[in-house]
Amino acid sequence: MRHRLLALAAGTALLATTACGGGSQDPPSSEGGDELTQLTAGVIPIVDVAPVYLGVQEGIFEEHGIDLALETSAGGAAIVPGVVSGEFDLGFSNVVSLIVAREQGLPLATLTNGATSTGEQGADFGGVFVAEGSDIESAADLEGTTVAINTLSNIGDTTVRNSVRVAGGDPADIDFIELPFPDMPAALETGQVDAVWAVEPFGTVIRQAGGQQITSNFVDTDPDLSVAAYFTSEQRLAEDPELFDSLTAALQESLTYAEDNPDAVREVLTTYTEIDQSVVDELVLPRFPAEIDRDSVQALADLMLEDGLIDAEADLDTLIR
Repeated sequence: MRHRLLALAAGTALLATTACGGGSQDPPSSEGGDELTQLTAGVIPIVDVAPVYLGVQEGIFEEHGIDLALETSAGGAAIVPGVVSGEFDLGFSNVVSLIVAREQGLPLATLTNGATSTGEQGADFGGVFVAEGSDIESAADLEGTTVAINTLSNIGDTTVRNSVRVAGGDPADIDFIELPFPDMPAALETGQVDAVWAVEPFGTVIRQAGGQQITSNFVDTDPDLSVAAYFTSEQRLAEDPELFDSLTAALQESLTYAEDNPDAVREVLTTYTEIDQSVVDELVLPRFPAEIDRDSVQALADLMLEDGLIDAEADLDTLIR
C-alpha cells in the first residue's frame, strides 16, 4: 500500500502551468474590433478554479471585452496582498481567509462565488480521511488525535472542529498540525498523523490507496457551503465599476458553463495541473453556482467567532458585494 500511495501522491502534485495571453506585441481585440482590457487574476492550481480557466479557454472573458491572464500562487496568503497592492486585479481565496482579511481592515470585496460543497455526505470535494484499518470511525473519534490541515486557523480546522461538535465530541482535544496537501497521503499511511483534512484531488488519491473518509466537514457546516470566492479590492472597484461589472458577468458565465459541463471541467484540469488521469476520472467536483450562499458564509463566520479566529461578529455586508 505504501508504494502505491506514494506513487499516486507524486503523480498528483499540483505543478501549475501558466495561462497567459498571446505573445503578440499588439493588444488583443474583440470580435467587434475594440481592444480588450488586460486584467490579471491570482489563482491557485487546484480543481476549484477550473471555471476561470474554462472561461478563458471558451472565450467568455473576451466576449466581455477582457483579456484575462491567470497567474498561479501557492495559496490565498499570497493572493490577498497581491490584490490589495494592485499586482492582481482579481483573486481567488477561501471564504475564511477573506473574512479574516476584511476584519483586519483590508479593503476586499467579493465578486462571485468560487466553489461550493456538493452537499452530499461522503461525496464532497473535501473531507476528513484516515488510513485503512484505523480505529477512528467518526468525527467524534478525533478527540485526542493529531489531524493534518494545510493551513492553521483557517477553513480546514474551523470546519473540522464543527464536525467534531456535531458528532458529540470535544474539538478542543485535537492537535492540528500544518502540512501541505501533497504530503498528506504519505503522512497518513506512515502514521505521522491520525487523520487528514484533504480536498481533491488528494481525497481521491487517499481513497484509491485504501484510506477511508469519516466525514465531509463542509457538508457538516452547511450543505450549501460557499467555500471560496473571487474577489477584488474596493479601490479597483471604485476606479472602474463598469469594467468590474463586465468581469463579474464573465465570471458568472464561466461558473455556469462549468456547472453545466463537468466533462469540460475534468478536461481543462489537465491543462494547468499534473493530476494523473486515473485521479481526474474519479475525483469529486465542487458545485459552481455563481451566487455566494450568504447564510452558509454566516455559519462559517459564527464558527470563526466561537473559535477565536475573529474578535467580533463579521461584517459580511462590506465583504459580500
